[in-house]
Amino acid sequence: MASEKLKEKYVLFLRGINVGGHHKVPMQDLREELEQSGFEKVETILNSGNIIFNTASTDLKSLEILISEKLENAFGFPIPTIVRKEKTIKQLFDDAPFQKEEITKDIRLYVSFLKNGTIPNIDLPWRSSDNSFRILEIKDRVVISILDLNVSKTPKAMNALETFFGSEITTRNWNTIERVAKKL
Repeated sequence: MASEKLKEKYVLFLRGINVGGHHKVPMQDLREELEQSGFEKVETILNSGNIIFNTASTDLKSLEILISEKLENAFGFPIPTIVRKEKTIKQLFDDAPFQKEEITKDIRLYVSFLKNGTIPNIDLPWRSSDNSFRILEIKDRVVISILDLNVSKTPKAMNALETFFGSEITTRNWNTIERVAKKL
C-alpha cells in the first residue's frame, strides 16, 4: 500500500493515431501495452490517443522516450508522445483560457502541447493573414488557439502551429481537455 502513494498520475497525448484511417491503434491494445510496461490504472479517453496512467517515475522525458519506443515496437510505426503531470492538466482546465472569448458554432478552441520549450518570437495574440486562426497564449509548453470555421472551412489554417513550433507538437480541442481533466 505504501508503494501506491509513490505513484503519480500522468496524462499521455499521442500524435497522429486513428486519424483518417491511418496509423490505427485500438485502445484496448494500447491499454494492454502500457500495462505490460508497468503503468497502472491506465485509462484511454476517446480514440485519439489521450491516456491517463499512474507510475512511480517522475522524469517526463524518460517516460516519453520509454512509451514511444514501446509503442513503436508494438504497433510497427513511430508514435510521437507527450506526457504531462496531472496537476498541469488540472491547472490548464482551472485557468479556463477561453472564458473571455465569444463562442459560436463555427469557433473551435484548441490546446497544443509542445514537446520542447522552444518559443518563437511572435506578438500575441497572433492572427493568420485571413483572420481565421489566432494564437492567444503560449505558456508552459502549451499553446492556446482559436480557429474560426466561418472564415476558413478547414483546420489546415492551423499549419501555423507547425511553422512556429515544429512537428513535435500535438493538438486537442478544448472539449477533449475538459473530458480528460474531469477524469483526473
